[in-house]
Amino acid sequence: MSRDIKKIADTVIASTYKRFPIVITRGSGCMLWDADGKQYIDFVSGIAVCNLGHAHPKVSTAISSQSSRLLHVSNLYYTVPQVELASWLIENSFADRAFFCNSGAEANEAAIKLARKYFREKGDNGRYRIVAMEKSFHGRTMATLSATGQDKIKKGFDPVLEGFDFVPFNDVKALQNSITDATCAVLLEPVQGEGGVRIPDADYLSRVRRLCDEAGVLLIFDEIQTGIGRTGKLFAYEHSGIEPDIMTLAKALANGLPIGAMLAKEYVASAFGPGSHASTFGGTPIVSAAALETLRTLKEEKIVEHCHEMGRYFKQQLEALRARHGAILDVRGIGLLLGMKLKIPGDKFVNACMERGFLINCIQDTILRFIPPLIIEKPQIDALLNCLDELFDQSA
Repeated sequence: MSRDIKKIADTVIASTYKRFPIVITRGSGCMLWDADGKQYIDFVSGIAVCNLGHAHPKVSTAISSQSSRLLHVSNLYYTVPQVELASWLIENSFADRAFFCNSGAEANEAAIKLARKYFREKGDNGRYRIVAMEKSFHGRTMATLSATGQDKIKKGFDPVLEGFDFVPFNDVKALQNSITDATCAVLLEPVQGEGGVRIPDADYLSRVRRLCDEAGVLLIFDEIQTGIGRTGKLFAYEHSGIEPDIMTLAKALANGLPIGAMLAKEYVASAFGPGSHASTFGGTPIVSAAALETLRTLKEEKIVEHCHEMGRYFKQQLEALRARHGAILDVRGIGLLLGMKLKIPGDKFVNACMERGFLINCIQDTILRFIPPLIIEKPQIDALLNCLDELFDQSA
C-alpha cells in the first residue's frame, strides 16, 4: 500500500519536501503507524507540533464538539472560542493583545508589519529596518525568508525584500553595532531550532533587551518552535527573566491544527487598527477550541513540568552517549528541544533509526534533532538511546 500511495503522491503533489518512503496512517500518544502496519516512536512530533502527542483525547473531543456547532464565520464577528483563547494567552504571558492567523510565517509577517506600523504611528517614518540573526529561520513567505539568516532558504527567490540586517546569534557587540537610527526592531528566536538547536549565553537575552530599551527599538521573539512548553517553560522567554514587546507562536499551539498567533503589549498592538491587518481563517472557532484545550491540558496535567524533567534526563543520557562515541561532538538544547552534533553527516542515522522504528530528524547536515511529544516517558527515551548506541558502535 505504501508504494502505491507514494507513486500517486509523487505525480500529484508539489515536490517541495524530500519525503521518507513511509505513509503514516494513524497515531496515538508518542506512537505512529504506517500503511503497512509498522510502528514507530515519534521523536519529531510534526516538527515540534504535537506536544500532547497524537490523537490526544481531550483535543479530539474539543474538535468534535466544536465541529458540530460552528466551524467558521468571518472575523467581522465575535466567537466565544477565539475570545477564550486570546484571554488565556494574555493571562499566561506578558502580552495584552493577540492577533490570530494560520501559521508561523504569517505570525512573523504580522510582527514585521506591526513593528514598522508602530513607528509610523509615532510619526517616525525613518525607522523600518529589522536586525535578525544569522542561521535564524522565520518562515518561507517573501518577508519571512528575507528575515531568515540562511542563504539556502533564499536561494532562487532573489531579489529578497530590503530592510533586514543580520548579525551573529549570541553576539551582543555585533548587535549593538548594527542598531542605527533606521532600526525599528530586533527579531530573534530565544533558541535557534532550525539553525542547529543553538542556545545563547545565560545573560544574552537580558542584554539584548537592555540594548533595545536604550536604542528605543522593539524586541520580537519568534517562539514558533520554542513556545507552548517545548523548553520546559510555557514560553522560552520565561527562562531569561525579561519580556519581549512582541512574540509569535504557531506549531504546537493547537497540537496539530493550523494556527499562528502574534502577541504584543498594548502600546505596540494599538498601532494595528481596523483594516491595517487581517486573516480570513485566523482563529476560527474550531482551531481556537483545539488550541484552548491544548493549553488547558498542558497546564492542568503539568505537562510542561514533565517536559522539564524528561528533557533533563534525555540530555544527560545523550551526554553519556557522547562520552562513549567519538563521532558525537556536542550535545545541546533545553527541555525537549535537543540536538546532537556529529563529525559526520546525520542522514544515515535518521534512516537507520526509521528502519528500527524511531523517527528523528537531521538539521544543518550534521545535527540530529530530538523534539518528541512532551508526554514522552523514560522507557521510550531509553529505547531510542539504545538504538543510537548500537548505530554509533556499528559506524565506528
